[in-house]
Amino acid sequence: MEYQLTAELASPPEAPDLDPLQQVGVVSLLDDRLNNLASIEGPDGVEIVPVEHSVEAHLGGAVVSWLLDAPALVFAEDATRAVLEQLIDEIDLLAGWEVKHCAVTATDDQLASALAASLEPGEVPDGLPADLADAGEVGRTFVLNAQEVGDIEAAVSEAELAERRESLLRAGGYLRAFGLDAFGALGEESARYVAGALMHGIEMLTDELFGDVQLLDDEDATADEVEALWVVDELPQQYADRYSALFAKQFLVVTSILGHRLTRPGWSGPSSVAEALALRIAQSRAEVELDLAEVLDPDEIDGVYSAFNERALGGLDLDALYSVPEFELTADLAFANWFRPRPESGDTTPHPYLAEEDTGGIAPEWDAGE
Repeated sequence: MEYQLTAELASPPEAPDLDPLQQVGVVSLLDDRLNNLASIEGPDGVEIVPVEHSVEAHLGGAVVSWLLDAPALVFAEDATRAVLEQLIDEIDLLAGWEVKHCAVTATDDQLASALAASLEPGEVPDGLPADLADAGEVGRTFVLNAQEVGDIEAAVSEAELAERRESLLRAGGYLRAFGLDAFGALGEESARYVAGALMHGIEMLTDELFGDVQLLDDEDATADEVEALWVVDELPQQYADRYSALFAKQFLVVTSILGHRLTRPGWSGPSSVAEALALRIAQSRAEVELDLAEVLDPDEIDGVYSAFNERALGGLDLDALYSVPEFELTADLAFANWFRPRPESGDTTPHPYLAEEDTGGIAPEWDAGE
């Protein structure tokens, strides 16, 4: 993404004002150095590419306007400051100068139309010398030192962490089937993070199921015949030879219904065994989100979801599906009944895609008087 930055360079406080000739000299010195700068190598090999620049001098210093292509705003700001400080150090005539201010003033979305309108077809931007453009020469690559790389990495990490946490808090507002007390004795903010992580988990689960459906469809196979699947491999493996593309599609429908139910007030338990399994797998994705956001102690997470499952799963013993042979399971956990509506949930008729006879689902029972 392109960022427009403005940096203020100040001459030493004790120095006299720059006269017109000195101002021209400052512009020339900085312009030459920036013209020869082809790229900036940031942390982990991240490349920051200068697009164009301008330099204007005044009585007390100079203003550098710089358009950079960088992967993130923090890279653009920190790299600009580091480069300008290094250039000042390299120019003896600018001894004592400082970078007082450096900030992004516009992004590429704001600049796209203006930049396109300012250049004729084939025109070289002012910041790139014509002789370099014509000859295809490569200018200088500025490599940030270890301290600068460390500062940028720390800033990027902090920014990413803040963004991840904010995303969880926003997503938490969509969970309306449960109050925050469903997550045990957590404080309000922590519970909002957990709620958001669960909604992110549903989103991730949905995306991954699309991949599983595609793979099983392409291979015309069941899960036991495919090397690796995103979601289906986390279901009880004693039924792997029955997890077909059709099954994965049904499970995707169930997951979609679950996502909708979680955004609606009230919860009467999972509508089916399959929905309970989907909720459990979504929780595993949520745990990863919480770990990445660093908002809960890892030891707390298990307890949080244990408390939640006491209210959410309606007494279903999902662990039995993973450890007990099929012939020993109770009828409500039998594979043939996974998509059947549970009476406890208040639902009596399944989604049409789950009720078609050719899907192996349960057709609704119609009142003979209708």
